[in-house]
Amino acid sequence: MKNVYLIGMPGCGKSTVGKAVSQKLGIEFSDLDEYIVSFSGRTIADMFEEGESVFRKAETDSLKEVAKKENLIVATGGGVVVTPENIGIMQNSGTVIFIDSSVESILKNSSLDGRPLLKDKNRIYDLYNNRIELYRKAAMHTVDNNGSFDEVIKKTEEIIKAEM
Repeated sequence: MKNVYLIGMPGCGKSTVGKAVSQKLGIEFSDLDEYIVSFSGRTIADMFEEGESVFRKAETDSLKEVAKKENLIVATGGGVVVTPENIGIMQNSGTVIFIDSSVESILKNSSLDGRPLLKDKNRIYDLYNNRIELYRKAAMHTVDNNGSFDEVIKKTEEIIKAEM
C-alpha cells in the first residue's frame, strides 16, 4: 500500500485521526512535524525564528524522505500545501485525505497553543481563507470533521481500505 497523507488546518484532527485509524487498521503512523524535528535535529520553533522559509525547506526535505517509504499514515503540518512541490510529492506517493474542520471547531481545540503561526488565534481565519482552496485541490478525498469523531474515523478508515 502506498502512503496516506492527512492534510488540513492546524487543530483539525489530523494527528488524532491518523493515530486512531492506524491502530484500527494496523498501519504505522507518522507525524510529519515530529519527523522534521528528528530529521533536522532542530525544533520547529527554532526554524520559524529564522523564518518560515527555513521550516518549509525542512518540511519538503522530510516529506521527500517519508515518501520513499510505504504503508504509512502520515499526519502532515497544516501548511504543507503552501509549497506546490509538497502536493506533488504526496499525490505521487499515496492518497491525500483532507480533514475538513470549520474554524469554529478548530478554535475550540486547545492544542493550538504553542503553534508558531497561531500565536494570535484570530490569524486562523486568514490561514483558513488562504489555504482552503489549496487543501481542496491537493485532496483526493475529503472527510468532514465537524460532527462525530467516530464518523470521521469510520469514513477515513473506509477510504484507506478502498485504496489498499
